[in-house]
Amino acid sequence: MSVDELLSTVLKYKSYHRSSGGGVTITGGEPLMQPEFLRSFLVACKSEGVHTALDTSGFATSEVVAQVLPHVDLLLLDIKTINSELYRKITGQELAPTLATLDLAREMHTRTWIRTVLVPGLTDNEGDFAALGEYLRNYPNIERVEVLPFSKIGEHKWQNMQLEYTLYDTSPPSEEEIERIRRVVNAELETRNAK
Repeated sequence: MSVDELLSTVLKYKSYHRSSGGGVTITGGEPLMQPEFLRSFLVACKSEGVHTALDTSGFATSEVVAQVLPHVDLLLLDIKTINSELYRKITGQELAPTLATLDLAREMHTRTWIRTVLVPGLTDNEGDFAALGEYLRNYPNIERVEVLPFSKIGEHKWQNMQLEYTLYDTSPPSEEEIERIRRVVNAELETRNAK
């Protein structure tokens, strides 16, 4: 689709966006992998008064992020873990570009929500979550941290791509586990708010 075609679809729901306080969330895959299209679409949405949210891992060059963020009302940034070794194990990439995106969001005063996934037996180290909360204290633009439960919904994708999937025996965390981790992260963030 072209930017104009996509915008035309979005504008059909503009009255709903206005009445609900919503807008458009761009997600993926990874939206920053198509930076020119993404930027053009965001600019088009903003010109029509449509609220924009970008859901991303932040894995892009700072130049790409700097071109996109001025047109984003809300950044939903996925940080799988603050533990750089574990991050590399999970994603095959470095954590640094994601943290650089977070730095740019702070510099540009972009409203930000952090999203992290609790995967039992993989990302459930309480110390890593405390370290994440402590790290995020330095970002006044962060409005919330969402701890999301691991889900088995995407298992079939691994089978279809004939890739090794190591989480077949992993069960989603309980609500109690999620709440415990939320408290750990937020306890660190609350020290920022108390200052």
